[in-house]
Amino acid sequence: MKLSIVVPVYNEVETLPRLYDALLPVLRGTGHEYEVLLIDDGSRDGSWDVLQELAEKNSHIKVIRFRRNYGQTAAMNAGLHEATGDVVVTMDADLQNDPTDIPMMLAKLDEGYDLVHGWRKNRQDKAISRKLPSKIANWLISRVTGFPIHDLGCTLKAMRSEIAEDIQLYGEMHRFIPILAHWRGARCAEVVTKHHARQFGVSKYGIGRTFRVLLDLLTVKYLTSYMTSPMNLFGKFGLWSFTFALISCIATIAMKMVGGVDMTGNPLLLLTVFAGFVGMQFLVLGMLGEQGVRTYYESQGKTYYTVRTRLNMSEESPLGENDEVRHALAVLAKHVPAAPSMKLHDARRAA
Repeated sequence: MKLSIVVPVYNEVETLPRLYDALLPVLRGTGHEYEVLLIDDGSRDGSWDVLQELAEKNSHIKVIRFRRNYGQTAAMNAGLHEATGDVVVTMDADLQNDPTDIPMMLAKLDEGYDLVHGWRKNRQDKAISRKLPSKIANWLISRVTGFPIHDLGCTLKAMRSEIAEDIQLYGEMHRFIPILAHWRGARCAEVVTKHHARQFGVSKYGIGRTFRVLLDLLTVKYLTSYMTSPMNLFGKFGLWSFTFALISCIATIAMKMVGGVDMTGNPLLLLTVFAGFVGMQFLVLGMLGEQGVRTYYESQGKTYYTVRTRLNMSEESPLGENDEVRHALAVLAKHVPAAPSMKLHDARRAA
């Protein structure tokens, strides 16, 4: 088995040598082949110079440098899709995550799980600005998504490569990796991990990021619950609006017939028209969403389901390709410059 360690780096010049010294003995002790991908997210404190020195010192160290600071999610996404290992481990560069937890997480994967994520049960951070908002956010996220979790913000995770390849991250969604993986059918487990106080540098997180997390939560809820059938969401609101319009219309007519109330001066008539238009807009949004989903999946040859295992299935390609052609297409899919999610069907188009 080959391990890929993905570490986003942003202004961690003092921590990087210590991270190297702490991480390498642990990886060597696993007995597995390994690589360490360090993604420099536009650091401006000399981190790049240290990363170059580490890469020259050890060929297992691979470094990616962004042209500017894009954020941790972008760095994490780049690392996940550049990793070549059978298992991908993500962690922070500030040494608050403990590398000695990696073997324990690998052992948990061997129990049959696809993704193992950490729980900083004894978190060494400020109570008001970090721990309290985190607890509230984790409770809310768990209630909204129905995914039982204590610590969604822990970067230390271990996942199988097919899970890492299947995840696309945007915004601030790196913390939602377990939920996104679970949505795609991954078996997830949470384990208690060690956590250390930051010794060098300053934290890149603040209480203001909580609001962005809440907005991303809405996106994740939509993706996990309504991605394949947006009409179930927008159509529901549309039907409620039409029902409200119908009730308002009946009340308007009843007031006219029973009490002689002028319909043109009755605000319920305007409410009827408004609710009817809103209901129509929701239905149109649902239809557009359904069309967009079909375009998204069919244009890229994606499916809304994932297959874990195949038994007694023919290995012959639907196109009747022989072994040499299939091998050539696989090589092409690996080496043609394209998006990290390029699959075999994309290689056929390129060929």
